[in-house]
Amino acid sequence: MIQRTVPWKKWKHITKLDPDKYISPADLATIVGSGTDAIMISGTQNITDQKVSRLISLLRDYPIPKILEPVTPDVGWSDEVDFIFVPMVLNTGDVNWIVGKHKEWIMTHTIEWAKVIPEAYIVLNPESAVAKLTKSKTALTHDEIIAYARYAENYLQLPLVYIEYSGTYGDPRLVMRVRDALTETYLFYGGGIESHETAAEMSRYADVIVVGNVVYQNIEKFIETIP
Repeated sequence: MIQRTVPWKKWKHITKLDPDKYISPADLATIVGSGTDAIMISGTQNITDQKVSRLISLLRDYPIPKILEPVTPDVGWSDEVDFIFVPMVLNTGDVNWIVGKHKEWIMTHTIEWAKVIPEAYIVLNPESAVAKLTKSKTALTHDEIIAYARYAENYLQLPLVYIEYSGTYGDPRLVMRVRDALTETYLFYGGGIESHETAAEMSRYADVIVVGNVVYQNIEKFIETIP
């Protein structure tokens, strides 16, 4: 298992902000002061360097860990983020999302490797933008998903597995089974967490929950997701 500085192992809650969506200064201040452990700058559609840079600049003065999750090699990285979480989509139908995009990123950017955290993505909502972009094969049995998670840990030795339902609430029983299948790799869950109840349920099984869409829909409901 690759060992790096891992303050994220103490985290329980990450807020995902989309560079393509507007967030008011007041809501941003509320998010940062809510008790969330980190901000993840991540999106799938219409993501540009300019939009990413704008969001990073809005976060500049806030003393909270900042993660950039680049969607393509076209989006670079910034000295102003603490981590770069780089997804490898294990159930993609396009090998570019396993190795091709990553090779391009390495060839076209100067990378500060100490900040890079590779993450194994398993995308499970077929209607999500990320599933369509990556041509993810989402019609998987629980056993197939567990096999992907074990592959990530034992073959690839990746530090993170990310169960991504993106826009819909997933199956807690699956998340529990994936958690039980892993020994060292940390389990992140994202998708459909919009209340205290859903946050509490998924937090019982995932090491970290990632909350995004509700930020733009109802900031009070977002606050309820904080542990």
